[in-house]
Amino acid sequence: MDNPGRPVIFPPMTHDADILVAGGGLTGTALALALARGGHSVALIDPAPAKARATPGFDGRSYALALASRRLLAALGVWDAVAEDAQPIERIAVSDGRAGEGASPLHLIFDHAEIEEGPMGHMVEDRHLRPALLAAVADDPRIAHVEGDSVTAQTPGPAGVTVTLASGRTLSGALLVGCDGMASGTATRAGIRRTGWRYGQTALVCAIAHERDHGGCAHQFFMPPGPLAILPLKGRRSSIVWTEEDATAREIQSMDDEGYLSVLRPRFGDFLGEIALAGDRYTYPLTLSLAQSFVAARVALAGDAAHRVHPIAGQGLNAGLRDVGALAHVLAEARRRGEDIGSTQVLLRYQRWRRWDTATLALATDGFNRLFSNDNPILRLGRDLGLGAVNAVPGLRRAFIREAAGLTGELPDLMR
Repeated sequence: MDNPGRPVIFPPMTHDADILVAGGGLTGTALALALARGGHSVALIDPAPAKARATPGFDGRSYALALASRRLLAALGVWDAVAEDAQPIERIAVSDGRAGEGASPLHLIFDHAEIEEGPMGHMVEDRHLRPALLAAVADDPRIAHVEGDSVTAQTPGPAGVTVTLASGRTLSGALLVGCDGMASGTATRAGIRRTGWRYGQTALVCAIAHERDHGGCAHQFFMPPGPLAILPLKGRRSSIVWTEEDATAREIQSMDDEGYLSVLRPRFGDFLGEIALAGDRYTYPLTLSLAQSFVAARVALAGDAAHRVHPIAGQGLNAGLRDVGALAHVLAEARRRGEDIGSTQVLLRYQRWRRWDTATLALATDGFNRLFSNDNPILRLGRDLGLGAVNAVPGLRRAFIREAAGLTGELPDLMR
């Protein structure tokens, strides 16, 4: 390990880029932009071919971006490209109940008017966010976008890391960052193990059109099999993330659209009037997965490569973007000091910043899921009373609102 008592000076070695980023998804593209903004040259290694980048029509895929994430996108010059199509989240309603019976009268309402910074977050569709990030990458001369190729081998050394791509090409840099998902090849090749488990639950994801206006309100309805999130999109449409036990989810997904809606309607209720499917339907298994280390020799992990948590709080992408902000912050400071940005000393600063936060998030979402995804009458009474108690105390409500907005804890420069 490097001597922690003194800076490590960047070695006089020529690389293809200062930093290699493996993975061209949302986290990888945002990280490439953040690193370039800090003055680094970046090679973004993206397995998706260029022809896969055609902008799709509406398909329902969308993300709940916290206020802090919106600030990061604004700092990267991306927010203006999606702002017109983003739906502000002005309220969040949290309730408990059973399908067909409606919500408990003891519930919790978060209203953005209780904080000074504005809406807690925005819903942004994938068809707008992904092209905006890619366009910004294409416009940045410090980023080389290597499309349709992937890392198959990596060799760290005292002065940098060399990767071999599927095409046979080799690239070198001071640091390799894995943004290549939960099954991260970067992490595996670096010998980083994972801790986690399957929940026995599957998320059914779709978008719906509805008769009545949602008023910018997001709903989280806790039912015994798992939560139902109803997230507002532009117009009279909402994104649905609906959790069921694995076997039930497989059965529901296999139904035709009308059968699918017949199961959703009693869970959804009629508060938005008649509903209809809009766009495609998706499923994904719910898993908790934490990398046992976020760094290794000349390697750092970000996004799902570092952590995958239950979507109960909608924090998956937001946690990845906090990784982006923190890593970019640490590396920009190291660059200003003349340090070797790929040294263990520098990378451990990033790990200390992010690992505790993500472990806490994982434990919190895991605990909430276990507390609410059951029909135990004693637990139901306790959680309903807890929701009602928080709703009755303005100071507690504001604390939860600031947490949902991503405004708590130590924020990197790009999120301030």
